[in-house]
Amino acid sequence: MDFEAIKAAAQNYQADMTRFLREMISHPSESCEEREVAHCIKAEMEHLGYDKVEVDGLGNVIGWMGNGEKIIAIDSHIDTVGIGNLSNWEADPYEGYETDDVIYGRGGSDQEGGMASAVYGAKIMKDLGLIPEGYKIMVVGSVQEEDCDGMCWQYIVNKVFNGPEDARSKIEFVISTEPTDGGIYRGHRGRMEIRVDVKGISCHGSAPERGDNAIYKMADILQNIRALNENGDGPSNEIKGLVKMLNPEFNPEHAEDAQFLGRGTCTVSQIFYTSPSRCAVADSCAISVDRRMTAGETWDSCLKEIEALPAVQKYQDDVKVSMYMYDRPSWTGEVYETECFFPTWINKESAAHVQALADAHKALWGEARIGHADADPKYDAMHLRNRPLIDKWTFSTNCVSIQGRYGIPCVGFGPGAESQAHAPNEITWKQDLVTCAALYAAVPGLYKTEEKTEDATEFRQSLTDNDIQ
Repeated sequence: MDFEAIKAAAQNYQADMTRFLREMISHPSESCEEREVAHCIKAEMEHLGYDKVEVDGLGNVIGWMGNGEKIIAIDSHIDTVGIGNLSNWEADPYEGYETDDVIYGRGGSDQEGGMASAVYGAKIMKDLGLIPEGYKIMVVGSVQEEDCDGMCWQYIVNKVFNGPEDARSKIEFVISTEPTDGGIYRGHRGRMEIRVDVKGISCHGSAPERGDNAIYKMADILQNIRALNENGDGPSNEIKGLVKMLNPEFNPEHAEDAQFLGRGTCTVSQIFYTSPSRCAVADSCAISVDRRMTAGETWDSCLKEIEALPAVQKYQDDVKVSMYMYDRPSWTGEVYETECFFPTWINKESAAHVQALADAHKALWGEARIGHADADPKYDAMHLRNRPLIDKWTFSTNCVSIQGRYGIPCVGFGPGAESQAHAPNEITWKQDLVTCAALYAAVPGLYKTEEKTEDATEFRQSLTDNDIQ
C-alpha cells in the first residue's frame, strides 16, 4: 500500500472537504430537522461518483462504494444540537468562518466534520483502488443521534438490513467518526434517561398546611441524587456514591473495565411541576436524570438505586421511577419507537478492527496522536492530545446500538475535539479532516480477516427486558 499517495490524495482534497463542511454547517440541522443537510450530503456523494446513494425511510443518507458482499461502514451523525444563547457566540454559528487552520460553526466537531472526512475517505479508496475484493464501503450520514443515540442504526439494522443477524453477517465493523482528539477509541460508557415523578395535593397558598407540596418532597430527592453522584463509598456514607463501581469490593467482576471507562455519573437535567396557580401548593413535580453507566451497572440497578434512596423510600407511595421512551418523528415523518437506554461497550484492544486503525495510524502518522499546534490556546488542538493513542470517549455515540445492542464491532476515529461538542464558538481543524480521510482510506486494506475472532468485545452491557428491536 502506497501510504504517501494516500496522504497526498487526502491533502489534495483539503479544500474540497473544507468547502463541503462549511456547506453542511450553513444548514441548521437539529434533530428531526436534517432535511437540507441530508440533501447536501446526498448531492456531494453523487457528485463524487459514489456507486449508489440512497436516503432510507428515517432520513439517513447512505452512500456505497464497491460491490462486494462484506461491508465496512463509516458512520457520522449529521444532526447537531442547537446554538443556545446566541450572545455567547463570537460569530454567526451557521455562516461560520475559516482561517488557514480552523473551521468555525455549529457542527464542525460534533460532528459534520466527520461526515466530510468519511465522504472523501471513501472517494480516495475509489481513486486509488483501495477497496479489497469482496468488500464494499457503506458511508452513513445518520439522523437524530443528538436526540436518541443509536436509534438511527436500530432503524438501519432492522429496516435496511433484515434484522440483527443479517446485519452481523454482512457488516465486518463500523468506524464512528465522532470527535476523538486524534485518538482511536474502543469503547465508552452507556447512558439512560430516567424520570422521577412525585405526587402531592394542592390547596390554597394561604394555608399550605392543608396540602401536600410535591416540590418540597422532590427537594429532598434532589439532594439524595446529588449525593449519589458526589459521595464516596466509605462506611460513613449512608448513600454510597457512584464512584463505588471503581472499587472491586462493590464491582468484583468489572472493576477493571470500569476503571478504563471511568465512573458512572448522574445529574438532574430537567424539572417540571403542576400547580393550579401561583397561589397554590404544587400537586406534582417531576425531574429528568441523565445517568451515565460504567461497566458492571445495569438498567435495572440504575433504577433500583434511585428507588432505594432515603427520600424516595420516605415518600415511596407517592414516587414513581421510570425510564423514558422515544418516539419523535424524523424529518421524513417516520417514527421508530425505542427506549432511552444506551448500552455500555468496550472492545478488546487486540481486536482485528481496532488493530487495523492502529496499523493505519502508525503507517501514516506514527504512534502518537497528531494535530494542529497553535500559540493561541483557542485554536490549539494538541493540549488535549498528550494521551494514549488507543483510548475511549467520555460521551456517548451511535455505537451504543451498533455494538452495545447488536454486537457489531465498532471503533472510533474522528476529526475535532470532544470539548468542542455542544459548546459555543465550536471549531474543528483542517488538518484533522485530512488526517481522518487518509486513515479511513487505508483501513480496509489493513484489516486482517484471519485475525478476526468471534468475540471482539471486552464488555457489553446486558439489555433491558423491554421488547425493543
